[in-house]
Amino acid sequence: MIPEFDDGRDWFLEKRFGMFIHWGIYSVNAWHEQEQYRRGLPRSDYVPLMEKFNPEDFNPDEWLDIAEKTGMRYICFTAKHVDGFCMWDTSQTSYNIINTPYGRDILLMLAEACHRRNFPLCIYYSVPDMHCKYYPNQGRSYELPAPEDGDEPDVGKYVEFVKAQVRELCTNYGKIHGFWWDGNRHTLKLQDESINKLIRSLQAGIIINNRGFDEGDFSTPEREYEYYSNLHEQRTYNKPIEACESIGKESWGYRKNEDYFSTGYLTRSIDEYLVKGGNYLLNVGPKSDGTLPNEAIGILGRIGTWYHKTKEAFTDTKPVSYMTDNKDILFTKRENILYVHLFREPKSSGIILNPIDTLPQKATVLNNGQKLDAAVELMPTLFKDRKKYLHIWNIPVDELSNEAIVIKLEFESFPDR
Repeated sequence: MIPEFDDGRDWFLEKRFGMFIHWGIYSVNAWHEQEQYRRGLPRSDYVPLMEKFNPEDFNPDEWLDIAEKTGMRYICFTAKHVDGFCMWDTSQTSYNIINTPYGRDILLMLAEACHRRNFPLCIYYSVPDMHCKYYPNQGRSYELPAPEDGDEPDVGKYVEFVKAQVRELCTNYGKIHGFWWDGNRHTLKLQDESINKLIRSLQAGIIINNRGFDEGDFSTPEREYEYYSNLHEQRTYNKPIEACESIGKESWGYRKNEDYFSTGYLTRSIDEYLVKGGNYLLNVGPKSDGTLPNEAIGILGRIGTWYHKTKEAFTDTKPVSYMTDNKDILFTKRENILYVHLFREPKSSGIILNPIDTLPQKATVLNNGQKLDAAVELMPTLFKDRKKYLHIWNIPVDELSNEAIVIKLEFESFPDR
């Protein structure tokens, strides 16, 4: 079980499912949010994109409507990505949204909508910066190959630039619930606890991730990268964690030729992290006009349908996967109700919940309401145990092949073992 913070950060442990938004001038070319870095573009080729960025159809309430319909309960927005372009009215650089044809403070508009709707807002901020003259570009991850003409690389001055922008973000936009750093572990690798202390002094109860200048409050496993594989081996988490994934395989920003993940993959991923006690941040990249892609809206709609049918298995429950030896399933529990999560694509229409040997009064698939067959019996595959275990069968694995299946077992009495 993940312990509570016992302060203003506990909202994070309650909301759990959030929307990530990667949006900036890179949406103009609709290729990738790291377009400048991955294509090796000098500023002279990339910066003119800001002159084409005019999201006249941006409506933050439409984003929040979609988020809420999906079941998401907070949002994290990219105020500044690795290209250094700022999506707010910053006085620290002219490279910002006010100097585009749009000319309006995007972050302010989103913040006002979030505050009006009591929807927690978190801010993403990239430490690598391919535009600021003080940033020491050296060809590392998310950097220019080298400083360009007019640059004055100076880590100390860059940190002061960051602090000045942090003050703006944490002062001018009302309540900020979270600060999501990115990139420092791959570039500067600078340790400076004073920066997060500054954030906390400006925003009481804010929660901060672990990709900035100290360890922060929670870890951030991304996609299915191998260096996070140990998390899949764990049956439950004992520290705050927020997994992040995008609806598209290739990009986090809007990509016009995106390879979208299946609903099955995404719902199983969401299910696994939520069941184990973690949070999940699912990303969408808006188009340059400010609207979400139709494909994304469709995917979120399907996820929302699944989530609202199964969310009782994540709400006011506790992870109890230690109660089974079956590694292909996970458990959550509330009083006498046990929820069985098929977080991996099932190979058959039946499951054995060894060593459980108690028969439930009712077995139901939350996804579609179907009643299932159950018996406590000796199973041929576990014959060496010489014990009878709870067996659930006739699970509609083919009909529900494109979503995580959650089964509700209602017992007359079912204490923890």
